Amino acid sequence: MNTSFIKTQQSKLLNTYKQLMEQAYNFRQMDAALSDILEFKALKLLNELNRLNFLNSNQLIYCKI
Repeated sequence: MNTSFIKTQQSKLLNTYKQLMEQAYNFRQMDAALSDILEFKALKLLNELNRLNFLNSNQLIYCKI
Protein backbone atom coordinates (compact mmCIF):
# COMPACT_ATOMS: atom_id res chain seq x y z
CA MET A 1 0.00 0.00 0.00
CA ASN A 2 1.05 3.51 -0.69
CA THR A 3 2.03 5.57 2.36
CA SER A 4 0.16 8.64 1.15
CA PHE A 5 -3.00 6.56 0.65
CA ILE A 6 -2.71 5.26 4.21
CA LYS A 7 -2.25 8.77 5.59
CA THR A 8 -5.29 9.99 3.64
CA GLN A 9 -7.40 7.13 5.00
CA GLN A 10 -6.15 7.83 8.53
CA SER A 11 -7.14 11.46 8.23
CA LYS A 12 -10.64 10.60 6.99
CA LEU A 13 -11.15 8.00 9.69
CA LEU A 14 -9.89 10.32 12.41
CA ASN A 15 -12.29 13.08 11.36
CA THR A 16 -15.21 10.66 11.27
CA TYR A 17 -14.15 9.22 14.65
CA LYS A 18 -14.12 12.69 16.22
CA GLN A 19 -17.54 13.52 14.79
CA LEU A 20 -19.05 10.27 16.07
CA MET A 21 -17.60 10.74 19.54
CA GLU A 22 -18.90 14.30 19.68
CA GLN A 23 -22.37 13.15 18.60
CA ALA A 24 -22.29 10.32 21.14
CA TYR A 25 -21.41 12.81 23.87
CA ASN A 26 -24.18 15.19 22.80
CA PHE A 27 -26.81 12.43 22.79
CA ARG A 28 -25.73 11.01 26.14
CA GLN A 29 -28.45 12.81 28.15
CA MET A 30 -31.23 12.65 25.54
CA ASP A 31 -30.92 9.14 24.11
CA ALA A 32 -28.54 6.77 25.84
CA ALA A 33 -29.10 3.95 23.33
CA LEU A 34 -28.22 6.14 20.35
CA SER A 35 -25.20 7.44 22.24
CA ASP A 36 -24.00 3.88 22.80
CA ILE A 37 -24.48 3.00 19.13
CA LEU A 38 -22.52 6.06 17.99
CA GLU A 39 -19.75 5.32 20.47
CA PHE A 40 -19.57 1.71 19.26
CA LYS A 41 -19.21 2.89 15.64
CA ALA A 42 -16.50 5.32 16.74
CA LEU A 43 -14.62 2.54 18.52
CA LYS A 44 -14.76 0.39 15.39
CA LEU A 45 -13.20 3.30 13.47
CA LEU A 46 -10.54 3.66 16.16
CA ASN A 47 -9.71 -0.02 15.72
CA GLU A 48 -9.32 0.51 11.97
CA LEU A 49 -7.11 3.55 12.66
CA ASN A 50 -4.89 1.44 14.88
CA ARG A 51 -4.57 -1.16 12.13
CA LEU A 52 -3.56 1.51 9.63
CA ASN A 53 -1.04 2.93 12.09
CA PHE A 54 0.45 -0.53 12.50
CA LEU A 55 0.52 -1.08 8.74
CA ASN A 56 2.12 2.29 8.15
CA SER A 57 4.77 1.78 10.84
CA ASN A 58 5.64 -1.66 9.42
CA GLN A 59 6.00 -0.20 5.96
CA LEU A 60 8.45 2.40 7.21
CA ILE A 61 10.54 -0.25 8.97
CA TYR A 62 10.75 -2.37 5.81
CA CYS A 63 11.67 0.64 3.71
CA LYS A 64 14.65 1.41 5.98
CA ILE A 65 16.12 -2.08 5.68
